[in-house]
Amino acid sequence: MYDLIQQMRSRVITSKSFTSEHILGAILFEKTMDRKIDDLYTADYLWEKKRIVPFLKIDNGLDAENNGVQLMKPIPNLDVLLDRAQDRNIFGTKMRSVIHEANGDGIRAIVEQQFEFGQKISDAGFVPILEPEIDIRSTSKREAEEMLVAEIGNHLRKLDSSKNIMLKVSIPQYQEHMTS
Repeated sequence: MYDLIQQMRSRVITSKSFTSEHILGAILFEKTMDRKIDDLYTADYLWEKKRIVPFLKIDNGLDAENNGVQLMKPIPNLDVLLDRAQDRNIFGTKMRSVIHEANGDGIRAIVEQQFEFGQKISDAGFVPILEPEIDIRSTSKREAEEMLVAEIGNHLRKLDSSKNIMLKVSIPQYQEHMTS
């Protein structure tokens, strides 16, 4: 079955429409990272043939909801995974957690976890994409957004300026502040 999935992904990636003109980066699954397209590992093909930056999805899914959020499940083999990603010329990583309601303890825990993993990933030489996502169906979305922006700000102020991270957040009223 996975061979069929890889064939489909290969068709998409090798398509003439799949170009760096409109695509900056591609997020790969662990198994995809270890597969080849035209005798090149997927990340090498993406960069060498398409000039598209390869990222690796590193999270193992979400834990059960607690304090209005879903933290990422543990990633016990992170160091081994990052070593393999280094061998496969991966540029960065992507990980996601979900906020369901405005709960200060839960939001603090999500941002702490995202930045903790982000620090380890950055220390290993990669650029992490941190993604603390707020569920669009949240009944306290606005309040959760305000808490999230404040908590991210706290962590950014403490972050070593030599560290490179990316944040993926969708908070329309704060977009200008997040890019300044």
